[in-house]
Amino acid sequence: MDNFQKFKNNFFEFPEIGISLDFGSAPFTESFLAAEKERAKLAVDSMLKLVAGSIANPDENQLVGHYWLRNPSLAPSAEIKTAISTEIEKIKNFAAKIHSGEIKTSSNQPFKHILLIGIGGSALGPMFVGHALKSSTDKLDLKIIDNTDPDGIAATIKAIPSLKQTLVIVISKSGSTKETRNGELLVANAFKRALLDFPRHAVAITMKDSALDRRAAASGWLERFHIWSHTGGRTSQTSAVGLLPGALQGWDTESFLQGARDMDELTIRPQTVLNPALLLALAILRLTKSKSDRSMVVLPYKDRLELLSRYLQQLFMESLGKERDLDGKTVNQGLAIYGNKGSTDQHALVQQLRDGPNNFFTLFIEVLKDDFYKSERDLCDTDLEVEEGGITAGDYLQGFYLGTRRALEEKGRESITVVLPEISEYTIGALIALFERVVGFYASFINVNCYNQPGVEAGKKAAAEALEIKKRAAKLIAEKNCQPNFENLQEYFSANEQATLFKILQRIKTSEIKKHSY
Repeated sequence: MDNFQKFKNNFFEFPEIGISLDFGSAPFTESFLAAEKERAKLAVDSMLKLVAGSIANPDENQLVGHYWLRNPSLAPSAEIKTAISTEIEKIKNFAAKIHSGEIKTSSNQPFKHILLIGIGGSALGPMFVGHALKSSTDKLDLKIIDNTDPDGIAATIKAIPSLKQTLVIVISKSGSTKETRNGELLVANAFKRALLDFPRHAVAITMKDSALDRRAAASGWLERFHIWSHTGGRTSQTSAVGLLPGALQGWDTESFLQGARDMDELTIRPQTVLNPALLLALAILRLTKSKSDRSMVVLPYKDRLELLSRYLQQLFMESLGKERDLDGKTVNQGLAIYGNKGSTDQHALVQQLRDGPNNFFTLFIEVLKDDFYKSERDLCDTDLEVEEGGITAGDYLQGFYLGTRRALEEKGRESITVVLPEISEYTIGALIALFERVVGFYASFINVNCYNQPGVEAGKKAAAEALEIKKRAAKLIAEKNCQPNFENLQEYFSANEQATLFKILQRIKTSEIKKHSY
């Protein structure tokens, strides 16, 4: 068999959505597909039950409903269907009123900027999509606070041209996420210091009757949008979490939802070779051998997809990184994700990827069309010939992708390529839906619950315990009127608490030095 025939045997096109999969340097074999036929069928059957409304998160006895967000007709009850459809219309109407100036700021000016406060999926999704679809013609500019770092919060607030014309979106599914609450408090204080009425600039996205929902209602915030217990943060991009900032920026939310909807229909097909998510999940299964000791390096050859690796880090690692499987067996499963973008990261990663330990495979993303919006070409002719023979900058980008893939292949380093025709609302929606389904199928293959996150909850609990030690230490320092030295307080804390106490006192002492240095 010649090389081109081998390539064709491992190149799968899906003309319905314009996306292709290239497994050329990580080829399938007929024997592998035959051996995994039954497991693939079970994965699809399990997914169909999930979409139909079966309990898919047994640890929390919870439905999993992110597929209903872009196709409410799939929801298992009329109540859920109505709630999702109503919320979509509410988002569209609110964005239209902001754009028309019907809803104005507290100083009776039009809104020009968005400041989104969230963490995890509440920030990574809007951050990834906002960067991918950003244009000079955006109706509102988006900035995001995604941490409780006071320096980062202050820098983001300072970067906003005018708080007077800024709409603040606070996102917390539970309504009690500490990092988001801290960001909200600091931002509200900034509005107060600027003599602005914060509630007339604020919008909440949260579960109904959460602490945030009640607070926003009591304070008279502009609007409250709701998400549901069946929607996880890392799969919430087709809910208000992603749709509201997107609609406010001015991109086509219906096209975005259609892309996700079309991909969902494609990735529920029972035939492996006609199902792109099943193919990708099986390829990952083969490349990892169902183990967690290989990483996936994500290299999108498009600046607009620079944040894709961060988005996929959470989607894959929070979903698949589990100590136990569904049978209670200790498996310590997971798939580590890292990467940035090509060709930039060729200078940072490829040396080790080619010549270092072979403990990874690469996921390339190729985009065939150079332009996103023609308006971006006002000052730059992207078709400019940079080398004789009609070679453009975009041709070089593809050349570096092809060269990198070939260089890795020469050393037996395997890769997969997802090929997009262009960057658009439709293709980004489809890409998100593709990887959501890949995670669900792969989790089925390795028998883990990909819809819970016990490790995250453990971290939150430990953080709360550390803050309680800080409160006790501060109280003792005040009562004893003593210096914040470890020796002065050690006896009041258990052996298990003392290392944490030392770190806390280190920060307190540094803060005191800073205060007295001004």
